[in-house]
Amino acid sequence: MKRRRLLVAASGLAVLAPALRAQQAGRVYRVALLGLQRRAAGTHEFFLRPLAAGLKEAGFAEGRNLTLDFHTADGDPARLPAVAAEVVRQKYDVIVTSTNEVTAAAMAASRTVPIVMAVGGNPLRAGFIASMARPGGNVTGLTFDAAPEAYAKPLEFLKAIAPDLPRVAVLRSTAKLWEPMWAEFEAMGGKLGIAVEPVDVRTPADIAPAFAAMKQRGVRAFVFWPDPITFPVRAQIAELALKERLMSASLIGEFAASGGLISYGPNLQDLFRRAGLYAGRILNGARPGDLPVEQPTKYELILNLQTAAGLGMAIPASLRLRADRVIGD
Repeated sequence: MKRRRLLVAASGLAVLAPALRAQQAGRVYRVALLGLQRRAAGTHEFFLRPLAAGLKEAGFAEGRNLTLDFHTADGDPARLPAVAAEVVRQKYDVIVTSTNEVTAAAMAASRTVPIVMAVGGNPLRAGFIASMARPGGNVTGLTFDAAPEAYAKPLEFLKAIAPDLPRVAVLRSTAKLWEPMWAEFEAMGGKLGIAVEPVDVRTPADIAPAFAAMKQRGVRAFVFWPDPITFPVRAQIAELALKERLMSASLIGEFAASGGLISYGPNLQDLFRRAGLYAGRILNGARPGDLPVEQPTKYELILNLQTAAGLGMAIPASLRLRADRVIGD
């Protein structure tokens, strides 16, 4: 019995050894959040807070053993390679990336510095990893999607409200976050009997012309695919949708909370919190290539009944019963 207790204690110490080494060394670790969003928009704090919370859960706190910095290309994708290269030169212990475009820039800058994706889009198809279970390189983290079918859900919900809906516009930017999923989304639209029409938005200045184009095409509904450029103006997009009497859906809960009609997707802030946990595991000694890429297990359906009322639409009871959150009930 004594020998068994000793073995258990020894195995427990082996598991805790990396964390103990990290805590005992007295070292201050450095983590960078690399993004594309405009600094003036202030949305980086929305992501930094949960990232810091996840790192703290893993044993790393600012002011004690952690420095957490934000670096951004400030809305200009052309600047990403230079910003990523500068982050690598500054010798951060872990780089956390916010979208596929940012991850690609970080990988081009270094194949050795650990990179944690907070919001990856089909990283296997994007070429970031060798496999989901064993990434094999310097990239791991989380995906935004669990399966291509998830991207069809906003279409399904829009059609549940308007069964005769023939086509839906997709308000998207040219960022690479959603690029790997477009073919699947288009195919799923076909299965639902809905034609999907892309409407590209490169900058916030393109939003008003995009709505004019949708109205000209006679589109009655659209799906908003956000990225670091368009995320800060989601309320403006929701407001224009209501003004133009267009049904709207998105993959992020913040859109419905900002006035959009429907949202369905994983919780963004929880993804960044979990990215902090991943970064913490790496700081505690784990190799990114050995950490399986994690997919969302929970999707939230959020309905905005205030917006529905403004559009003069009734949300089916079956849809309301499925909702995780109802705004304006």
